[in-house]
Amino acid sequence: MAKDGSTAATDGTATGSGDIARSLELLWGTGDRPSRGPKPGLTLDRIVTAAVAVADAEGLAAVSMRRLSTELGTGTMSLYRYVPGKAELLDLMLDRVLGEPLPSGTDPVDAAAPPADWRASIDAMARTYLDNLRRHPWLLKINQARTVLGPSALRGLELSLTALRSMGLRDPELISVIITVNSFVEGLARTRADAAEAVRETGLSDQEFWDNQSPYLERAMLSGAYPMMASLSEDAFSAEFDHFAFGLGRLIAGFEALVEERTADGTAARTTEQTTERTAARK
Repeated sequence: MAKDGSTAATDGTATGSGDIARSLELLWGTGDRPSRGPKPGLTLDRIVTAAVAVADAEGLAAVSMRRLSTELGTGTMSLYRYVPGKAELLDLMLDRVLGEPLPSGTDPVDAAAPPADWRASIDAMARTYLDNLRRHPWLLKINQARTVLGPSALRGLELSLTALRSMGLRDPELISVIITVNSFVEGLARTRADAAEAVRETGLSDQEFWDNQSPYLERAMLSGAYPMMASLSEDAFSAEFDHFAFGLGRLIAGFEALVEERTADGTAARTTEQTTERTAARK
């Protein structure tokens, strides 16, 4: 049982399962300094950077305080002066990768100048997240149900909400748009990651795997028991088909229909005006 009353996953992949107060101190820059005897050249930033590098190369299970001490050329106890343990380190790693710049060096939206086209913003948000999951596949192994929110996570949410504000939806609906898009991206990324992992674990390529099944599938199709499957075109399962672009396009079209509905009855305009007023009142 964790200190906050939650139960951490047995493989250590649950965020918010350690000392939440300590994680927040480290994330927000109030607890960077060790309590005693700092090793020259060792910093919290170096520790987190090394942890992300190990996770990228070998997976989250390879990340341990002992392994990091080897990577950094220091004693394991020296690391504990900076971060209490792997649970808190995981919170820092997550916020670190969420704060990475886009490959182009730009954000999907400028908070000071929200774009008029929210559709382009959703497209950019989805592609950015997919790219992040490709670079850091271990993110898919993390339970983020109770994420400890740091500066990068909050900035990402701020930018996303700013980008979507022109949709004119209610606040819970805007959050739902983000959840829906992220869930779609995560699902597709997980399918791809699982496929790659299957190749590594079995030593069989996708082509070899399906070739083994081909004789049985051909007999099944000729049996007449599966008429819909048998009628599919040869390219039905083509690897060339862009499922990401297709699915994202359908999501955006669905959101567009809702926005048009709200615009027709005036709801969108009132919601946008109320949001603007609330934002101005907080300044």
